[in-house]
Amino acid sequence: MTGPALRLGPLRPDDRAAWEPLARGYKAFYETEVDAAGYAAAWQRLMAGGDMLGLGAWLPDAAPGQPDRLVGIAHALFHASTWSQRNCYLQDLFTAPDVRGQGVAGALIAHLATLAHAGGADRLHWLTHHTNARARRLYDRVAAHKGFIRYDHPMPP
Repeated sequence: MTGPALRLGPLRPDDRAAWEPLARGYKAFYETEVDAAGYAAAWQRLMAGGDMLGLGAWLPDAAPGQPDRLVGIAHALFHASTWSQRNCYLQDLFTAPDVRGQGVAGALIAHLATLAHAGGADRLHWLTHHTNARARRLYDRVAAHKGFIRYDHPMPP
């Protein structure tokens, strides 16, 4: 990213108000409805820590004395698999529309990769929709597409 220094790190409790518009943007992009209680529950899970990570990317505000602006989020979780004790799954990645193409998403992925490695993960992996061409251009530069197709079995309510 060129310009002001991007700061990366864990989301903190006082980031809640800045996080929600980005989380809502992510869910809207994938045409998924979540009610207010769902956002509150997601935030609580992110803040609980453990194997779930909530990361942010902040840019300094242009106005002196103002807090940095949250411009990107990543949600990830560590998990075991049959063949590995520890993997890291990047579940959600979203950047503010006005900073897209400026390296925020790539910086969040690189930061998460460092954390995943430090946390003992054998693999960092994620999914995206086949129509998400812009994100896929980034993903094709930083990762290997293994050709898998996801299926979701319906679960009873």
